[in-house]
Amino acid sequence: MEERLPTHLFVQSHLWRLSAAGVPVYVLRKGERESGLILLKITVPFQGCRMFSQGRDISGRLGWQPGASGAMIDEMAAREFVERHVKRDPDLWVIEVETRDGSNPFVEDKT
Repeated sequence: MEERLPTHLFVQSHLWRLSAAGVPVYVLRKGERESGLILLKITVPFQGCRMFSQGRDISGRLGWQPGASGAMIDEMAAREFVERHVKRDPDLWVIEVETRDGSNPFVEDKT
């Protein structure tokens, strides 16, 4: 398994970066500080939400999987999605970000 920052530092670094870029970002729920996974709610104003879950692939690498089959969902469905995931994983962090295109700003460009 790869080394990674504790979750609270990973989240804080992205909060600072996004805030500095003028991107609205909110911590809706704090999870386990060291190793909690993250659920992202990407809100596209006047269109809906996209959900992304952080998790490990078969080789143990941390990445992002689109929730709700990658579809845009309404606010009520997004709330229910969050509730279901928090019930399954009480250590989960929930972060909301507003973007214009629904992309995941937590994906790190490794080019």
